[in-house]
Amino acid sequence: MKKLTTLLLSIITISIFIGCNNKKQQKTLTRSTETLESNAAKDSTIYGTMIDGGMNSLTLLTDKGDTVEYLINPNDTTEVVKGGKLNGDRFAIISYTEYGDRFIRSAINITSLLGCWTSLDKNFEIKEGGTVISNIQSETTPWTSWKIFNGKLILSKDTFEISQLEPYTLSLENANGIFVYKRSK
Repeated sequence: MKKLTTLLLSIITISIFIGCNNKKQQKTLTRSTETLESNAAKDSTIYGTMIDGGMNSLTLLTDKGDTVEYLINPNDTTEVVKGGKLNGDRFAIISYTEYGDRFIRSAINITSLLGCWTSLDKNFEIKEGGTVISNIQSETTPWTSWKIFNGKLILSKDTFEISQLEPYTLSLENANGIFVYKRSK
């Protein structure tokens, strides 16, 4: 009986040893941090100046020099152009292609976005070139920079969806709520 137990333990030990040694090393897939950063850094927004537009279209002279016509889908239930349309204004557009035509998913009138905005706890000016100036001295974390990235407004480290941009009203939305500002002079 003692020999049988020793024999079984020996067989189990040998089979475990053989089983572990015969396994091929598994290849692990690793992505370089450069690849991840470059994918995250891809901005799908098209920037340019509006050169023509109608009720259901907007023609943009892009920063790359291309002239592109974007259509507004009549079936959209929300306003896709934020800030109005005026020839000569700068725009940031996110689009999609359907049936060979380019449609606007989101368009932000950058010219309308620039200026002084105020609420109960914030008073800031969005300036051309990506700077934001806070006009309240006691503000603990003032915004200092801005940019449009993938159709969203980034103020310093805060990312917002622009839900409304009109001549005197700016509504920004993120996970913390909806923030409404009025234009000041």
